[in-house]
Amino acid sequence: MNDQTETRAAERPWLLVARREVVTRLTDKSFLIGTLITLVLVVGFIGWTIWSEDRTERVTVAATAADAATAQLLEREVPEVDDGLEVELVEVASDAAGVAALEDEDADVLLRATDDGWTLVGRKEVPGDLTAAAESIIGDAALTANAERAGTSPAELRQGGAVDTVLLEGDAERQDFAQGMGFLLAFLFYFAALGFGYTLSGSVVEEKANRIVEIITTKIPVRQLLIGKIAGNTLLALGQTALIVAVGLVGISFTEYSSFLSGISAGIGWFAVFFLVGFLFVACWWAVAGALASRAEDLQTTAAPLTFVMMGVFFGAFLFEGTVQTVASYVPPFSIVLMPIRVLNGDAAVGEPVAAIAILLAAMAATVVLAERIYRRALLQTQGRVTLKQAWAAAD
Repeated sequence: MNDQTETRAAERPWLLVARREVVTRLTDKSFLIGTLITLVLVVGFIGWTIWSEDRTERVTVAATAADAATAQLLEREVPEVDDGLEVELVEVASDAAGVAALEDEDADVLLRATDDGWTLVGRKEVPGDLTAAAESIIGDAALTANAERAGTSPAELRQGGAVDTVLLEGDAERQDFAQGMGFLLAFLFYFAALGFGYTLSGSVVEEKANRIVEIITTKIPVRQLLIGKIAGNTLLALGQTALIVAVGLVGISFTEYSSFLSGISAGIGWFAVFFLVGFLFVACWWAVAGALASRAEDLQTTAAPLTFVMMGVFFGAFLFEGTVQTVASYVPPFSIVLMPIRVLNGDAAVGEPVAAIAILLAAMAATVVLAERIYRRALLQTQGRVTLKQAWAAAD
C-alpha cells in the first residue's frame, strides 16, 4: 500500500477489514472455481439456446404410393412453413408396412388418408410442429381443390374470415422474456445472499472460536469491524453478480432475444440499486447471526431464521401476483426482488421504485443501528450460543 492508502486505512480501520475480506475470498480457490463454474454454466446454457435456435429437426414420414402426392407436398412445403423442420419421405407398400416401420423406428410418422381427411400416426407421439405445419399445408391444398371444383377461388372463400389480434399489454414473447429475466435476477440475489451471507457469518464465528476477535477488538472498534466485514462481502457479492449478469447479457445479444435487451435496461439498473442496498440490509443480520454463535455448530441455528426469510423472498418472486405482489414490492426484504421484477414487467410507475428504495434505505438504516448494538454485545461472549434477548440486554 502507498502512503495515502495507509493513512486512509489508519483513519478508517474498516477499510483494512474490508480489504482483508476481499483479498481472502479472491485468493480462495473454491470461490474462484465456483465463480468460474457458474460462468461456464451461463455460457453453456446460452450456447445451447443459440444451437437449438439454429438446429433443424428432421422428421421421417412414411406413406404409401397412393398417399405419396400429399406426402411430397409436406416434404416440399414444411420447411417454408417452419424453417426449423424438415420432412424426409419414406415410401412403404401398405399401411401395415408403415406401422411396422414405426415400430422398427425406421420412420417417425405414418401419413395415411381417411374418409374425411388425413391422419398422422406416431409411435409414441407426433411432433407438434409437424402437426401444425401439416394442418396448414393440407388445409390450404384442400381449400384450393374445393374452390376449383366450386368454380371460385380460395381468396373468395376466405373473404370475411380474417382474424387479427390486438394486445393491450404488449408483445407476449417480450413479456415472457422480461418475466424470465426477473426470476433469474431473483435467483441471483438469493444465491448471493445465502452464499456470501453464510461466508460472512462463518468468518465471524471462526474469529470468535479462535479468540482472534479479542485481539482485533483491542485495535479496531467493534463498529468498524462490522462495517468492514459488511462492506467487503457486499463488494464481493455485487462484483460476482455483476460479472454473471454481464456475461449473460452479452450472450443474450447473440440470440433471437437480443431485440428485447433495450426494453429491460431500466429493470436491470433498478436491480443493481436494490441489490446493493438490499444486500447491505441482509448482511447486517448475517453478521449478527455469526456473532450470536460461539461455534460453527451453532451457526445453523442462529442463521436458520435468515435462511427461511431468504427462501420466502425467493419464492415470493414466483408466487406473489396482483395486489399481493404490488404491496410486497414496497416491503423489505421482499422489495429487493419484487420491485425490479415489476419494473421489468412494465407494471411499476416511474415513482414506485423510488418510493420502494427510500423505504428500503430507511429499513437498512434502522437495521444498522439495531444490528450494530446486538453485534457489539454478542461478539465477545464466547460461552455458548447467545440469544437475541441476551445480546440486547447485555452490557457494552
